[in-house]
Amino acid sequence: MDFDSLVGHISFVHNALQAQAAHAVNLSLTARNWLVGCYIVEFEQNGEDRAKYGDKLINRLAERLNCRGMEPRRLREYRQVYLVYPSLGYEVENFIQSNNVQAQSIGKPSIWRTLSAKLQAPENQGNEIWQTMSAKLEEWATPPTKLFNRLNFSSLLYLTNIEDPLKRAFYEQEAIRGCWTVRELDRQVSSLYFERMGLSKDKLAMQKLTMKDSQQLSPRDILHNPVTLEFLGLQSQDVFTETKLETAILNHMQQFLLEMGRGFCFEARQKRILVDNDYFKADLIFYHRILKCHVVVDLKIDRFRHEYASQLNLYLNYYKHEVMQEDDNPPIGILLCTDYGETTVRYATEGLSENLFVSKYRLQLPSEEEIRNYLIENISEEDFKEKE
Repeated sequence: MDFDSLVGHISFVHNALQAQAAHAVNLSLTARNWLVGCYIVEFEQNGEDRAKYGDKLINRLAERLNCRGMEPRRLREYRQVYLVYPSLGYEVENFIQSNNVQAQSIGKPSIWRTLSAKLQAPENQGNEIWQTMSAKLEEWATPPTKLFNRLNFSSLLYLTNIEDPLKRAFYEQEAIRGCWTVRELDRQVSSLYFERMGLSKDKLAMQKLTMKDSQQLSPRDILHNPVTLEFLGLQSQDVFTETKLETAILNHMQQFLLEMGRGFCFEARQKRILVDNDYFKADLIFYHRILKCHVVVDLKIDRFRHEYASQLNLYLNYYKHEVMQEDDNPPIGILLCTDYGETTVRYATEGLSENLFVSKYRLQLPSEEEIRNYLIENISEEDFKEKE
């Protein structure tokens, strides 16, 4: 072992065990907080002297506990998470048992037995009750084991503020897939990611993204339209060039990748392409790890014109014949422009690569009225019939 190997081994052990320790701490906090919320709700429902405390229960409890992390605001948060995520009981109990915390030391509230059906219950009975409970979950709901193991308590708490179960499930899955921090999750919710994806009107599309055994996704399932770039700090009335737009995106690459969707890996900017004796430059090149193909993004600062599609199609054919590997799928082209006419796009792209997409980008978040109109315009009569 030389010195470099010594450094490498120590760095690996440090990073691996530190990450493991942090994960264990997060699980412990989630389990503790969920249990506190469980006990509070159990007391509110079945406590022998609950009438004595009434609305002052939380404040009196915090005063009596008198320890950090048990302030009134925190206790209300624990209660809130429990009420929204009661199905975590099975995971919490397994975690407690795996860490040798005796049942006697945490108590046995009746509501706990209702949820996990394992404390002081035969093993087979517990499994049957739990399976019955799991079967009642909507088929698009996030499995409790994923919620407990992949999201920290802060993320779970944030998600409890989303009242619509379908919308909440969507953000749960996206946060897990994208390993979002609470800050990243907040940005996606604040920028109306769910609404802009148009999934609120399409339960089947939601299932396709969230179900474990989903079908192979197509480019159209993943690519977003419109793309909102408010994080660049550019104003609609600003005078800017394609180079300035590209530079702003590169300076905010993390936010841009989150906005584009999951799976995008940045590869190159201003990629030089030689065809015959002419050089061309593709603005941004990505590789999509889910679709397993290159993605060529061409930026335009004006409305779509037919020659833009022809230029992007040239880039796609170059990547198809010169760059694509045997195990790759055909490349995808995304033309980002400020606006477009649907008929013009259809006529300009007909006969070109089927993987060429034209998307709008906007520098400011859409208003509530714009979102409402967008959803109404995209709900067909068949959608209404299905809902009925």
